[in-house]
Amino acid sequence: MSGQTDITPFFGAATVGITFENGVVIGAEKRVLWGYTVVSKTGKKVFPITDNIVVGSAGVSGDYQMLSSFLMAESNLFELENRRAITVNAAAQLLSNILFSRKYMPYLTQTLIGGVDSDGSHLYSLDLAGSLIKETYAAVGTATSLVLGVLEANYREDLTKEEAVQLAVKAIRSATRRDAMSGEGIDLLIVTPEGIESKHFPLA
Repeated sequence: MSGQTDITPFFGAATVGITFENGVVIGAEKRVLWGYTVVSKTGKKVFPITDNIVVGSAGVSGDYQMLSSFLMAESNLFELENRRAITVNAAAQLLSNILFSRKYMPYLTQTLIGGVDSDGSHLYSLDLAGSLIKETYAAVGTATSLVLGVLEANYREDLTKEEAVQLAVKAIRSATRRDAMSGEGIDLLIVTPEGIESKHFPLA
């Protein structure tokens, strides 16, 4: 429509989140775009926030880097003031509030946040305006429909850690074969009660 700007090119990504027994994995590929131009093949789209919470993003890299840094600082401040770690639900709600407060000049991001706390494993998806939805698996970015097709065909609630990692890699690899805005490699952050583990995989 006349007068509207297509922001789809700014959300190039295949970013996935999967809950499993006692944990959650969030992963993404590494291609960074500006419009239809590849500006980096080594970008990071997944970030640790605390010792038990991580986020994965699609969108403008400066926006999701700033948003992740802000959320990390606020989560650390919460722990200092309350002498206890922030829960996954509270961190997700905080992120929702941050995004909603900027809804008229939004961060150009779509975000997954997940982690493990005393209530178990949790995964949430958020849009630009902070809409907060709890999921068992989710995807954001231009490759969302491709990723979800793989997840819906293979997800089970009793996935082991290794099966969840394999499914995340399979979904991202499958998506990058058809989504020109995704590619280069795969970063995963796996959260369990023992902490956060980082893994990297080639696309091939």
